[in-house]
Amino acid sequence: MKCASWMPAGEEGEAAASEESNWAADPSRDALERDLAKVIPTVLPAPLLENMPDLHGELNQLDKAADAAHTFFLANPEHLEAQQNVENYKTTVGAAGLVDREARQHMPILALQEDYLLGVRHYDHEEYHLATVFLERALRGYGTADEECRVLCEGPQRFEEYEYLEYRATLYEAVADHYMQVLLCRHECVRELATRPGRLSPIDNFLPLHYDFLQFAYYKGKSPRAGQASCGVQPWHFSPFPLPVGDHAKALECARSYLLFHPEDEDVLDNESYYESLLEEESVDPESIKPREEAEKFLRRHQLEADLLRTAAAGLGFLYTEPSYWSVPEGRQDEHRIPSGAHSDHVDGSGQPPGKKPPLKLDRELREGGPVLFSGVTLVSTSEQLNGTQRVLLDHVISEEECRELQWVANGILLAGDGYRGKTSPHTPNEKFEGATVLKALKFGYEGRVPLKGARLFYDVSEKARQIVESYFRLNSTLYFSYTHLVCRTALAGQQERRNDLSHPIHADNCLLDPEANECWKEPPAYTFRDYSALLYMNSDFEGGEFIFTEMDAKTVTASIKPRCGRMISFSSGGENPHGVKAVTRGQRCAVALWFTLNPLYRELERLQADEVMAALEQERRGPHELGINPRDEL
Repeated sequence: MKCASWMPAGEEGEAAASEESNWAADPSRDALERDLAKVIPTVLPAPLLENMPDLHGELNQLDKAADAAHTFFLANPEHLEAQQNVENYKTTVGAAGLVDREARQHMPILALQEDYLLGVRHYDHEEYHLATVFLERALRGYGTADEECRVLCEGPQRFEEYEYLEYRATLYEAVADHYMQVLLCRHECVRELATRPGRLSPIDNFLPLHYDFLQFAYYKGKSPRAGQASCGVQPWHFSPFPLPVGDHAKALECARSYLLFHPEDEDVLDNESYYESLLEEESVDPESIKPREEAEKFLRRHQLEADLLRTAAAGLGFLYTEPSYWSVPEGRQDEHRIPSGAHSDHVDGSGQPPGKKPPLKLDRELREGGPVLFSGVTLVSTSEQLNGTQRVLLDHVISEEECRELQWVANGILLAGDGYRGKTSPHTPNEKFEGATVLKALKFGYEGRVPLKGARLFYDVSEKARQIVESYFRLNSTLYFSYTHLVCRTALAGQQERRNDLSHPIHADNCLLDPEANECWKEPPAYTFRDYSALLYMNSDFEGGEFIFTEMDAKTVTASIKPRCGRMISFSSGGENPHGVKAVTRGQRCAVALWFTLNPLYRELERLQADEVMAALEQERRGPHELGINPRDEL
């Protein structure tokens, strides 16, 4: 099947064609070897890439080992061990030094997504002309990246539906299987182009969003090159003067292009009618404005491929279900649109300016301000005062005496690297990390290695924190423990001079933070089931170690909290609350770290065992006449 190109080849296409013709005109052995040297690094099989870090490590080539691990992880983001290897190499060679050895393969996608993100950034800052420049360039880049993606689908394919010993394909079946896999690979380029290297999840509704942003950006600010076609906007001639408002023809063109993907979107249908009325006032026939030709061709080809795949599936006897490539979670992911019938720039009833996106929407109703339940607990700061969403800072959750007792217990039970596979410095080589779970504390208490009273205190204060979080955020369902950890970070002597790293890098607790994309990907290996987090501090006799919230860029600090005895910070665990810990430069910083879930399927197993131990200890205290449960059996 010969598929139409996205658009005529420009300078880049001509250069590529010229390079190809030069290669064909010089069939010498040296020329062939030069070109093979360019190609081979991009097609190394995954098993070889996976083992290359070990090979380079044995040769003491840590920089090459780090690059190989980084390259393998970008291609296999679900590989947990690869992710841990990359984190280890970052502390050894530095994150800035990591090189993607398949960068040439990723460059078109990265360039496309960078232009898209720049366009969205300018849009958010109401720099609408610059938004149109970069979004239009992103659309051109989409065409180039799409063609390259489809070319890379050519080659050997594996038909997974028939991977069993009894199946022996005939020649015609093998040919059909191969070409259906090539077609499926090409069809999946939509998802490939929307997924950043190193991530599993694509940007939802990626291609249609270009047109959605553009329809409003053109409405708000006309390009100074109004006589040119939309795809001819150049990115390097910016006007320093105020722009005339409203290129309604281009706004209608982009709205209609968006409606090709979502023909029943009521908001954009309203926008279409509004643009039509504006054009009629300008004596322009709205019917003369058509959707973008490249969008029509793209969708026509995409639909034809889907039809071929369904037909082949029926003929070859395998199951094929067309994915929803343009899905928008919860109805509409973005709110970049004109209010229906808007004729001015006044703020609408929501308090948001027309066309601007609302605050980040969580997957549950946002509520807070419930009672803190326990006398003496003091509310210090709310979400608003902490410049964020679903945040609260409390004092006097536990007393000075309880802090001292918990620290005493911590010194008796903490294990270096606990919770991080024994890695004593999992986040920074400049500090030692130690931790212990509730069950371990109770075990040590029962064995007499630490006071049982202190071990029970650890259990009790974590339950007190859970009740406070559940009540303050007014949750309608039970909040369960997902993980409970008593943790201490100790500054290592002789390693604090000129230190510029963090004790714990900026991250989110239930998603993979991607500052460049301004996204947080809720996918493995993140703990996607976590809903709320809390940190209960035990001391303040150390230097550094402030807890910080940041914007999604992982750089802009929105709030900073100095730990002290009895202070607790709690917040929702998603991408709305990126956070980290500043370097501990002297002393030891200790806290009870708590993560909670609303899903009972992800309850902490050790917590359930600890509940049983506490019940057994209580029964033992009451005497043998009660139902017999042996705490030693539970431990």
